[in-house]
This record gives sequence, structure tokens and C-alpha cells, in this order.
Amino acid sequence: MSRLGKLVIIIPSGVQVEKQPNGVVVKGPKGELIETLPREVMLTQEGNQITVTVPHPGQRHERALWGLARQLVANAVKGVHEGFVKKLEISGIGYKAQVEGKDLVLNLGFSHPVRYAVPSTITITVEKNVISVAGASKQLVGQTAAEIRGLKPPEPYKGKGIRYAGELVRRKAGKVVKSVGTK
Repeated sequence: MSRLGKLVIIIPSGVQVEKQPNGVVVKGPKGELIETLPREVMLTQEGNQITVTVPHPGQRHERALWGLARQLVANAVKGVHEGFVKKLEISGIGYKAQVEGKDLVLNLGFSHPVRYAVPSTITITVEKNVISVAGASKQLVGQTAAEIRGLKPPEPYKGKGIRYAGELVRRKAGKVVKSVGTK
């Protein structure tokens, strides 16, 4: 039995879930998400609860898909109700970010500013040295944050670059200067 798949998903008020032949459509105040689910998984909705089941829970492949499908639906329900946010921190002298229209413009020590085209369902806000990536889709928020971080990952000597909020960067020792002894 899948420990995660057995859990019931509770639908908050203001969120609508519609079953489709190949997945589920979730609508809420933050937007609409369409999740495609594996064929082996079955959804049953009773009132404000969704239960995910598989026909043969003894098979390893179906158990894995059971937990996956349950979590995909749970993330979609949470995303359209509350949304997801990832925060990135910029550290380095002269490193800064600003939003211009639908683009994020970053000055990261290169000879030119870097322009990042933000997906339409994602909202980005910049306050001092913190970039907030928000949206309804957990996958798209994480992918966007990873792409922004990938423009200038933190380097191990001084820690300059873009990192996730709370991320610890392993620091390396710099060059060691040895004194020259007299003979």
C-alpha cells in the first residue's frame, strides 16, 4: 500500500475539481490547472474529498503511480487555492534585478544585462536583493526559479550569485599566502 496514495485530498471552498478521461481540471481563485494522470489511477470524489486508488495495489509500478497521482492532484488543489512561492537571493557587489514589463532584467557582473522572459502564469516581484517567483503550478514555479538561479549560480569562494532563500553554499578556502622564510 502506498502511504502517500492512501491520504484523502480535501477540496477547500472556492475550488472546483472536474474529472476528465485522462486527468483532472482544477479551478480556483488563483487560476486553472490541468493535470494529466496515468491510466492506472482512478479518482473518486465524494463531497469535498477526493480519493485516489489503483486496481492492483500489490504491483510496485502501480503503487508508485498511486502516490505520484495523489500528490499531483493535491498540488494542483493547493496551487489554485493558495499558490506557490519560491524566493531567490542575489548577493554580490553591483548585482541587482528589476522587472521591466514581462521581463526580468538582471545585472550579474556580465558585460550586458541579462533579460529573462517570464512565463505568462508566473508573477515575479523584486524587493532589494530578493526575487519572489509565485504562481499556481508548483512545477512551473520551481522550473522558473531554477532557470533564474542557473543564470549565475553562487560561486564557492565569495558566495556571489543567485541562491534560493535559506540555501547554504559550501565555501572553499581561497589561496593561502605563505611567508618566505630567511636563510
